[in-house]
Amino acid sequence: MKIAVVGATGLVGGEILKVLAERNFPVSELIPVASERSVGKQVEFKGKPYTVVSFEDAIAAKPAIAIFSAGGGTSLALAPKFAEAGIIVVDNSSAWRMDPTKKLVVPEVNADTLTPEDKIIANPNCSTIQMVVALKPLHDRYKIKRVVVSTYQSVTGTGKAAVDQLFAERAGNTDVAKVYPHPIDLNVLPHIDVFLDNGYTKEEMKMVNETKKIMGDDSIQVTATTVRIPTIGGHSEAVNIEFESEFELSDIVNILSNTEGVIVQDDPANKIYPMPLTAHGKDEVFVGRIRRDESQPKTLNMWIVADNLRKGAATNAVQIAEYLLKHNLVEAEPVTA
Repeated sequence: MKIAVVGATGLVGGEILKVLAERNFPVSELIPVASERSVGKQVEFKGKPYTVVSFEDAIAAKPAIAIFSAGGGTSLALAPKFAEAGIIVVDNSSAWRMDPTKKLVVPEVNADTLTPEDKIIANPNCSTIQMVVALKPLHDRYKIKRVVVSTYQSVTGTGKAAVDQLFAERAGNTDVAKVYPHPIDLNVLPHIDVFLDNGYTKEEMKMVNETKKIMGDDSIQVTATTVRIPTIGGHSEAVNIEFESEFELSDIVNILSNTEGVIVQDDPANKIYPMPLTAHGKDEVFVGRIRRDESQPKTLNMWIVADNLRKGAATNAVQIAEYLLKHNLVEAEPVTA
């Protein structure tokens, strides 16, 4: 299958190339795409160099799928042009997520809503993806009333310049481009994306609105506080879930242990619990610190960790492409001898 990766020179774009290779996605021809200033540069895929091309050349090459990770403005401008050419777009920006005409997909949760008519498919926000993977099977069993989530998010979610800022500060170098309004090393910033009129940040409201859309249930109440911390391995979340039905902790653990894409790491006696350090480079969502909220009935506390560049972005997008292929929602190239 001919695949385009739009934003191939970026942090997430590079991860998409890595994930396509690791998961042996059947790429017959790779088309790396980036802005004009990057055209002609080279990226590596499966040990071979590929030359970055322009958007126009990519559309002309007619890939079956274009995985976008080039920012919202680029997606709004170019995704419809790819779609008009018959190319299915899997978009990693926030541009299409809350568009009522577009599907917002986490394969383990709601890929079954996809149809051949879906030409632009939105990849959710990283912090939302990992949370709903763990929430969906519990919602199916106990019905969730309310979710209170506090996040501890890696600087990699902001991009390469943020990682550079962190390590420059750590090395005592103040002469570096500032991505954040305050130092990030040895600090915590309760500020991700812009502040809105209601006092919440855009990131917090993404978690509220995207959770309802992905889960297909507007009755779920969600409130979020999103925080940037000086780590690079992945995002962590403390999640408090109130159900309509009572539960047994052993059943919760059993359900999560048997959920696709989830690994339970919950052995406090041996100091085993999810951490960004151990989730780094992995595709699964890790869940631990599973315990009853003793302050009110029918309520659970969990700790959820995932690599935000992988399951939170690249892996989820590639899994959507895999689903499209497996369920004949995209045309594969005929195999020749």
